[in-house]
Amino acid sequence: MAIIVNLDVMLARRKMRAKALAEHVGITEQNISLLRSGKVKGVRFETLEKICQALDCQPGDILEYQADAPG
Repeated sequence: MAIIVNLDVMLARRKMRAKALAEHVGITEQNISLLRSGKVKGVRFETLEKICQALDCQPGDILEYQADAPG
């Protein structure tokens, strides 16, 4: 089971830089970078809400579930 983070895709679609998103959300650029790379174990709903507000998107636009291959 894997959760894929498509934050890079949404940033590109909205023509927004990670630095601007970090400032809007109120977290560090490093935390945005970790989130973009999928190296986080969790994200607060409050943070996810602020990201969605900044990017004018839904949580499902950023997070995607991908099942493991059978076998």
